[in-house]
Amino acid sequence: MDFVEKYQSVFVLVAILGGLALGQVSGVAPLADQLILPFLMVMLFAAFTGIPLSRLRSAFGNRRVIGSSLLINFIWSPLLAVALGAVFLRNHPALWVGLIMLMVTPCTDWYLIFTDIADGDVPLATSILPYNLVLQLILLPLYLYVFAGQLVALPVNLLVQSVVLVLIVPLVFGGITRVGLSRQMGQQWFNRRFLPKLSPLQIVFLSLAIGAMFASQGKVILNNPGLLALIAVPVVVFYAINLGIGFGVGRVFSFSYKEMVCFNNTILSRNSPTALAIAVVAFPNEPLIPLALVIGPLLELPLLGIIAQVHIVIRDRNWWPFDTTVLFNRN
Repeated sequence: MDFVEKYQSVFVLVAILGGLALGQVSGVAPLADQLILPFLMVMLFAAFTGIPLSRLRSAFGNRRVIGSSLLINFIWSPLLAVALGAVFLRNHPALWVGLIMLMVTPCTDWYLIFTDIADGDVPLATSILPYNLVLQLILLPLYLYVFAGQLVALPVNLLVQSVVLVLIVPLVFGGITRVGLSRQMGQQWFNRRFLPKLSPLQIVFLSLAIGAMFASQGKVILNNPGLLALIAVPVVVFYAINLGIGFGVGRVFSFSYKEMVCFNNTILSRNSPTALAIAVVAFPNEPLIPLALVIGPLLELPLLGIIAQVHIVIRDRNWWPFDTTVLFNRN
């Protein structure tokens, strides 16, 4: 990871504090409110440009890992999010909706880094990525309608507009950019020169969007200082439960160590920026929903870093029993 990627959580924390400070200046809040969506769309454009959707047809080779990952991400995790919200956020429906949005959108980029750090199967993890993106585009509105419709007012027309505006439009432009640059400059140039710049760009614009959000909603946050901390508890519990499930599924299906690391990262990492972009447009009268989603990028990097170290300990002590080939090159 480069400097920006390594210190993503620091960037987000600085954006939060800076946004709160700027929000106290007269006239900043309405201007910041207008900047949130453009910042998020640039961030999503950078994210989608790096996604190789051409892998969709040929990716489903390892059905044990990919099939298990999709079942956990799109059936188990939404149900777990509803249950955790019922336990921890029953009296805070907006935060509950934010938790649901966070947990039903699996990651489409960051988990690759932590799969690589822990010596997991990165090509296999990459092959899951297009499925995560396409399925969450299709299922996120359905999840919100089924799970969140009883908690807060759910304007269906705004929900549809938000999916088209903040997901479909950046996805189309990202795909056009990817194909155009690959043909114009060559695939090698795209992979080595252009692609590495996209992840830091995502983090910068995500941080700008978060800063603008906290600047625009500073009064709401300062009047409810403990609310955002409430959502951190179910998020950490989610990671603990799914990590245990990941190890359990890996043992049942005899995943190799590399497959197990890949699988765990795909079911743990969340796509909080995408959920955040949807929430900004779909819930204009519920500021706590997008604000709740900010806890995702703030917690995700440290948690995934800790989990990567857990995987490395398992690797170094040969605690994973299902490898039948030479697994590690420790030189």
